[in-house]
Amino acid sequence: MSAILPQPQSTTFPAIKRGQLETLQVNVGYVCNLTCFHCHVNAGPNRREKMDRATADLVLDYLRATGIHTLDLTGGAPELNPQFHYLVEQARGMGVHVMDRCNLTVLEQPGQADLAAFLAAHRVEVVASLPCYTQDNVDTQRGEGVFAQSLAGLRQLNAVGYGQPGSDLVLNLVYNPLGPHLPPPQAQLEADYKDHLAREYGIVFNGLFAITNMPIHRFAKQLHKNREYEAYMTLLKDAYRDENLASVMCRSLLSVDWQGYVYDCDFNQMLRLPLGAGTHQRTHLRELIHRDLSGAPINVAVHCYGCTAGQGSSCGGAL
Repeated sequence: MSAILPQPQSTTFPAIKRGQLETLQVNVGYVCNLTCFHCHVNAGPNRREKMDRATADLVLDYLRATGIHTLDLTGGAPELNPQFHYLVEQARGMGVHVMDRCNLTVLEQPGQADLAAFLAAHRVEVVASLPCYTQDNVDTQRGEGVFAQSLAGLRQLNAVGYGQPGSDLVLNLVYNPLGPHLPPPQAQLEADYKDHLAREYGIVFNGLFAITNMPIHRFAKQLHKNREYEAYMTLLKDAYRDENLASVMCRSLLSVDWQGYVYDCDFNQMLRLPLGAGTHQRTHLRELIHRDLSGAPINVAVHCYGCTAGQGSSCGGAL
């Protein structure tokens, strides 16, 4: 089966348009030290896609030209990209808020001994993936030994001030369901995480993002293998809530890939769905520096039900 599964354009998902652009989400490459079965990016150690300096400079030029206040760095493991430190330093020098989508285990990788201190020095918000607070569930979803490595990463971040009371160093965790289910209510899950991690491991953090698993790439392949794809899509469609449309992330976020091509969201990027409804050609970031996207139609498809089901789902958790 192809790594990119067929995703026909939806005829039932409502048409939506962009609002004001607030966040530039940049996928600096698909290289990762983990191979998680729920990964919609299909990232892993064998991927070779990496953003170069010229594309990183274009990202910075776009930030200067538009005045966007948030740079959201993702991957793969974004910290493994040679441009990561450069992007953080330059963006923070412009006063841009920077977010790092961190898998936690990267803090234990060779060559990353100064990563926690670097993130703290530049006041980077860390959004760290920890799909459960128990070892069995995390290791099942992400690989043997990942839970212990994740705890070690969290301890490093706590040690430099992340998540500590009175600190301005923000540490948010990310929960993903283990299988084809919607996340439980985010507020109660956050309380459970905080209680368990503090009591059992002495770990603290600020907030929890509960994110729905998207039926694309590696997770979709697993659903097809288990003959659960259709049932999962039915679950997402049946749980659709119209009120979530106003807050979906694609209204205020622009997604950029490692080569500088632009998409309505990170999920569309992975499915190679071009920016804007009804378009068939990819748009490069250099074409958008002096273009206002407010009111532009968003390219939607069947996977968009994942963002609007139940409590809703975005890169910032429940809607």
